[in-house]
Amino acid sequence: MLEIRQVSKIYEGNVAYRALTDIDLTIEAGEFVGVMGPSGSGKTTLLNMIATVDGPTTGKIVIDGKDLGTLSNNELAVFRRRELGFVFQDFNLLNTLTVEENIVLPLTLDGTKVSEMKQKAQTIAERLGIAAIMKKRSYEISGGQAQRTAIARAMIHSPKLLLADEPTGNLDSKAARDVMDLLDSINREQQTTMMLVTHDAVAASYCHRVVFIKDGRFYTEIHRGDNRQSFFQKIIDTLSLLGGYSNDVPSVRIP
Repeated sequence: MLEIRQVSKIYEGNVAYRALTDIDLTIEAGEFVGVMGPSGSGKTTLLNMIATVDGPTTGKIVIDGKDLGTLSNNELAVFRRRELGFVFQDFNLLNTLTVEENIVLPLTLDGTKVSEMKQKAQTIAERLGIAAIMKKRSYEISGGQAQRTAIARAMIHSPKLLLADEPTGNLDSKAARDVMDLLDSINREQQTTMMLVTHDAVAASYCHRVVFIKDGRFYTEIHRGDNRQSFFQKIIDTLSLLGGYSNDVPSVRIP
């Protein structure tokens, strides 16, 4: 589904800054993969390149058989809209729109019929438990409801790859757990391939495996196996070895 081959990223300027160096990563269809690392390690740079909003300096990124480096700007825009889904820490909902209007935004951009949009929005809203708030504006709902709305918007066009950037960062622990349970069920039931960038060890414990980046380079990866509690502890142990996480790692046990 996703192949990253020898990807490096250098930002030019008065002093050139190397954000990533020779990153190799493969994510299979239906896999749920986490990416972790200290602040400034290159996680967001990697996510932005996979999201097609930035390009690598060297190396290549292939998603579902398409080499992103060979696509024009217009082709990239269509690919991003139709094949990728995005969930952000800040929700990125439009306050002037209702929950329903936010959800159908990707379909609106593609010119989908209104009746089809409404039917799809209702179906996914019922599944995500937000059908009762469809007519509310995004500023009238809770953080957990806002993130569910953002997930509905990201999933309404059945993307091949869902990219989640700190999706629990602005949520309390219960809402965060609900959101991760939701992403986990979507991954299992719809076999949607997912990549999660997070500082949150509890959120990362929902993934099948977690890749760690340090100073722009691959550091290590660990796999979940059958026991999520022990996986969570392995994540905490690996983060402590990485360093730079003294303020990032909560002293909590997985529920």
